[in-house]
Amino acid sequence: MLQAPPRPQARDSRPPDAVRIAGRTLHPTPVFDTYWRFAAARQQVYLARLGEAPPAPSDPVLAQHRFTNCFRAADRVSQYLIGQVSYRGDQQWREVFFRTVLFKVFNKIPTWQLLEEHLGEVTWGEYNFRALDRVLSTAFAAGKRLYSAAYITPPPALGEQRKHSNHLRLIELMMSRRAPERIQHSASMRAAYEVLLDFPTIGPFLAYQYLIDLNYAAQLSFSEMDFVVPGPGARDGIRKCFGPAASGIEAEVIRYMADTQQEHFNRLGLQFTGLRGRSLQLIDCQNLFCEVDKYARVVHPEIAGISGRSRIKQLYRADPAVLTAWFPPRWGINASALQPA
Repeated sequence: MLQAPPRPQARDSRPPDAVRIAGRTLHPTPVFDTYWRFAAARQQVYLARLGEAPPAPSDPVLAQHRFTNCFRAADRVSQYLIGQVSYRGDQQWREVFFRTVLFKVFNKIPTWQLLEEHLGEVTWGEYNFRALDRVLSTAFAAGKRLYSAAYITPPPALGEQRKHSNHLRLIELMMSRRAPERIQHSASMRAAYEVLLDFPTIGPFLAYQYLIDLNYAAQLSFSEMDFVVPGPGARDGIRKCFGPAASGIEAEVIRYMADTQQEHFNRLGLQFTGLRGRSLQLIDCQNLFCEVDKYARVVHPEIAGISGRSRIKQLYRADPAVLTAWFPPRWGINASALQPA
């Protein structure tokens, strides 16, 4: 039977009175310590579901509502992208780029499965706009949802009537402007991000999210600690943790959280071993602010964010699909070199 390792001894369970970030003095609210407690509890739930840790103590808010994993790459959609899209099929970079962006435009596993069911292996080498558009248009006409609700790409005006048709044209534009090659030859993650930012309707947050997804592939090797772009949910969470004084320095706040994570887990006596030893990266700390914003709506209703939202919309529903945990091999944390089937 699995046994939990001993927890670190708490030295000081009170939040710090003040922290210095980007030349400013910020005063953490009670939500600051909730951030770390939430991260430890949510990771314990994830590891328990994998069978890599004992069952997590019951948390009624976690049990009732849906929250993403602490590590973005561990979420089911990211796992599908990594195991079934990025590392499966032709490994030429243009093909991997095409598959990744096509998958992420919809960000919905059944939509990708629909394309494969009707077209077989989806490749740029045999790309046919009419064939893809026909499959998507037929599904749309039948009332099927093609898109996930998570960070939908706004439809560009590229001459088509339907949103999905314009998104196909957007991908064509990216390929014709050599986005794959420009990203692969970028000297930094920020430079690669700016390549994506150059395309219509792809704003700062979406460009960053797309680059994180592309960076899972074997052909890129940017560090997830290079830089971060805070999204609206993260800004809400940061406001709840630090108040309005953090406005405008959200990226620096996220870096502070990544840099000091072990200090605060230890301070609170929390057991957090990361993702098989991998610590929280900037993208993960960014995502955690989004989740803590939601969690605090119930646990700290008196502390307001920016949006003013007061309820958690999504309820937790158990997913019967097998939970996979296979990550980019260069991270060195896979239990097996074999991809999930």
